[in-house]
Amino acid sequence: MKDQFEAVLTTLLRLQVALYACHERMAAGTDAEALHDLRVTLRRLRSLLRPLRKLPACAQLQQRAAAFGHLSGPVRDLEVLLAHLQAKGPADAFRRRQPQVRQGHSALLDSAELSALFAALDAWPALWREARADGQLDGLHKRIRRRLRKQQRQLAAALLDPAHDRHRLRLLIKRVRYGAEAYPQQAGLSGKVLMRLKQAQSELGDWHDYFQWLARAEQEPDLQPCVDGWRRAMRATERAADQALEALRLVFASGS
Repeated sequence: MKDQFEAVLTTLLRLQVALYACHERMAAGTDAEALHDLRVTLRRLRSLLRPLRKLPACAQLQQRAAAFGHLSGPVRDLEVLLAHLQAKGPADAFRRRQPQVRQGHSALLDSAELSALFAALDAWPALWREARADGQLDGLHKRIRRRLRKQQRQLAAALLDPAHDRHRLRLLIKRVRYGAEAYPQQAGLSGKVLMRLKQAQSELGDWHDYFQWLARAEQEPDLQPCVDGWRRAMRATERAADQALEALRLVFASGS
């Protein structure tokens, strides 16, 4: 138990330092990947906390991390679209959205959600130590393992559904993958499974981008010149995603 307690504490402190570094990179305004890296670090933090979220010591931090994750998502989506438009046009649509991204960054940096997240991070180590002293962390290893195995069963069942929802599968894959990275011993997944998870997440991510952009184009007329190309690209990414999902289903079914 002591080892697991220390492992969670050490990992969370490392993620806290990484979040502060990403914050400073965003504030400098010169790093196009700062928000992306911040959100990846935030996702790792949420994956670390997810099996522990029913513990009073972790509930608030998990909520604060989720709140900032939801707030920052649309800004990151706009960043991805902006990079695509810069590479493939139309140029006017790119120029029109550049100020929106800058404004989005400023709003995130000044947000109450980010301040609350950092305050919760600062308070968490003391709460974690109190939880151990109160006996709340007894059986911590088993608690984590049960949660991770439940996530894996949910994903395995969803992969067997012939009418699968790609949006839900993308979410389940991310949870299983990042949970396994946070707790590799408890997750018990092989390198082959992890590779398939990463591949499926990547293919679904590409599909999701086109899906979002086409929905956006319905409301933003200056994106209409892109629609035909995006539709073709989305069909191609659907096929690639389904192939990756089938490979993942087979590796889960084989238990390898």
